[in-house]
Amino acid sequence: MSAWFGLDRDLVERLVRGLGGLEPAEAVGGPRADGGAEHISEADDNVGNTGIRAAFARAAWTMIAEPGDGVAGLVVGALGPAGALSAVLDRVGPTELQRRILGSEWSRGSGSTSADAESEDPAAMPASRVLGSALERWRPRLVSADLVAACEVAIEVGVRLLLPGAPGWHAGFDHLGVHAPHALWLRGSPEVPAGERAIALVGARAASGYGEHVTLEAAAGLVDRGFAIVSGAAYGIDGAAHRAALGSGGLTVAYLAGGVDRPYPAGHDALIRRIREAGGAVISESPCGSTPSKWRFLQRNRLIAAASAATVIVEAGDRSGSINTAGHAASLGRPLGAVPGPVTSPSSAGCHRLIREYAATCVTNAEQMAELAGWTAVDADAQAFASPEERRVRDVMSARSPRTVEALAKASGLSPREVSGVLGALDLAGAVEERERGWVLVGGRA
Repeated sequence: MSAWFGLDRDLVERLVRGLGGLEPAEAVGGPRADGGAEHISEADDNVGNTGIRAAFARAAWTMIAEPGDGVAGLVVGALGPAGALSAVLDRVGPTELQRRILGSEWSRGSGSTSADAESEDPAAMPASRVLGSALERWRPRLVSADLVAACEVAIEVGVRLLLPGAPGWHAGFDHLGVHAPHALWLRGSPEVPAGERAIALVGARAASGYGEHVTLEAAAGLVDRGFAIVSGAAYGIDGAAHRAALGSGGLTVAYLAGGVDRPYPAGHDALIRRIREAGGAVISESPCGSTPSKWRFLQRNRLIAAASAATVIVEAGDRSGSINTAGHAASLGRPLGAVPGPVTSPSSAGCHRLIREYAATCVTNAEQMAELAGWTAVDADAQAFASPEERRVRDVMSARSPRTVEALAKASGLSPREVSGVLGALDLAGAVEERERGWVLVGGRA
C-alpha cells in the first residue's frame, strides 16, 4: 500500500478531490487511460504544480504555519509544498534544510550563495537559527489526525480548498510574496474572490450612526456601479458594508480570522450564511476548526487589501484594526481612501490621520470611492455624458438590479417621460438593457 506523507495514498486523494482542490483531469501529465491520475513525483511538486500531493501539502501548511509566516513562504517557494512538508516530516535539521534550499531553483534565481547569512529577512536566505526556530514552531502542529479531521469537516460542510493559480485565486495574493497564503478555505462561490472589480470597505467595530450611514450609502452605490464589496464580517462598519451589498443585490466577500466552519463573531452567523447563499464567498487561510486570534485578525487584513482594487476606511479610531488594513493596502500600492468625520469625533481620528500623514485620498461618496479603483463616469465611447439628464439617470441605475422607469424617475428627480427619452438613447448606444423587471446598465463602467 503506497503512502504519501505517512498517510494512505487513497485517503489523501479522496480528501483532495472532496475539497475540490484538484479537478479529475488536472493531474500532472494529464489523466491516465484508466481515468486515474499519473503518479506525481517530488520534482513535479517542486515546480509548483497543483497535483494531489501538492494540494494536500498546501492544506497541511495552512495548519502548521501561522498566516503570513514569511519563513514558511520561502521554504515552500523553494522546495515546493510537498518537498517542504517532507522536510518537516523527516525532521531534518536547519543545516540540511538550508542545503536543500540552496540547491533549489529559488536559490539559483535569487542569487543567494551564502548558507551562513544571519539575515532575518524572510525574503533572503534565512540564517540557521531562523530556520531552527521555524522548525520548532511547525513540528508540534504537524499532527496527521488533526489535518485529516480538518479536511473531513471541510468536506462535510461544503468547504472548498482554493489553490494558487486555480480559478478563483485572486492575482493580488501573489503580490504578497513570501507572505502570500499557501491556500485558502472557501465556502460559497469559488469564482467571486478573483473578481477585479472589488473594493474593500472596512472600519471600526464600535461604529457610530454616522459611520454606518455612510457605509450603507457607499456600499449600495458601489454595487450599483458593478463592484463587489470586500470586508471582514466584524461588527460595525464591516457588517454594515456586507448588509448593504446584499440589500442592493450585489456580491460581497468576507475574510475571516478563524475557520470558515466557525462564523465569527457568532452574532453574525446569519449574515455570513446570507453572504454564501447570495452568491458571495466566505474565506479564511486557516483550516476548519481554527479559532480567531488577534494575530490572525491582523494577518487577515492583508488578504482584504490584496483582494481589492482599492481600500476605503470609512470610520476608525487611532487604534482601530482597520488602520492595519490601510497599511497593507499602502504597502501593496493599492489606492487608499478615507472618509472624513466630525473633527470632534474620536471614531474618525484614524481616518483623519490617514489623510494627514499617509496621503489617503479623502472620499465622501460612492462615486469618489469607485474612482479610486479606476471607475469613471463616461459613456460607452469614453466621452463625457451628453446631458445632465443622462448623468442623473445613469447615476441611479444599477448593473445588477433592474429598475423600472417609474423607480428611476423617482430616484433621479426627472419625469417618467424624460427618463424614457434618456433610456431610449442609451439603449440605441448599447449602454443599457431592458429586462423583465426593468432596466440595467450593460456598459460605460470601466
